[in-house]
Amino acid sequence: MPEFYALSIIVLLFSVIIHEVMHGFVALKFGDTTAERAGRLTLNPVPHIDLFGTILLPALLIFTGSPILFGWAKPVPVNPLNFSNLRKGELLVSTAGILANFSLAIAAALIYHLLNVLPQSFPFLIGALLKFTVMINLVLGIFNLFPIPPLDGSKILLSQLPYNLAKEYQKLEPYGFLLLLILMMVPFGGGSLLQVILGSIVQSLSSLLGF
Repeated sequence: MPEFYALSIIVLLFSVIIHEVMHGFVALKFGDTTAERAGRLTLNPVPHIDLFGTILLPALLIFTGSPILFGWAKPVPVNPLNFSNLRKGELLVSTAGILANFSLAIAAALIYHLLNVLPQSFPFLIGALLKFTVMINLVLGIFNLFPIPPLDGSKILLSQLPYNLAKEYQKLEPYGFLLLLILMMVPFGGGSLLQVILGSIVQSLSSLLGF
């Protein structure tokens, strides 16, 4: 149904923007004003749109009937050298977007179940909107935990590795996007390898939230 596609795109766009804004907001709390000066601490979608991650990839997933929908916004610029506490700042800035996505998923699930126990019914599209919010944000949170550059999971891992191991790990950065493309394109179990991995984890987490 066209309205479902529209709802899913709206939820995805809002969720990836929140993800990036939270990176910039936490960076600001640690003394880095880079994102603020770049005009990225805003919910206006225009400065956050990434041609591939925000438009082409979601459109391709919808067109091909993918059971999961994900994407990303343009990364918020952050300069860790400005952090008041470098190691702690890198860790918390990297986790901020993921925690925002999981928080949105939990909040939407709670609202959905609360509305279900109320005596009066609520519009079907509201229920669909809340379900999309749960599922899409679970996907985004899990996807960004992958320790593949430039995803947040790689930055979290990098911030915790000893210096010598971190230097070795950084050598993966030029190949990160290629690795993601391989995961997206390698067929496995009726979908891509990435879809199967994400789908299985999302299914487990969504069941914990009552979906």
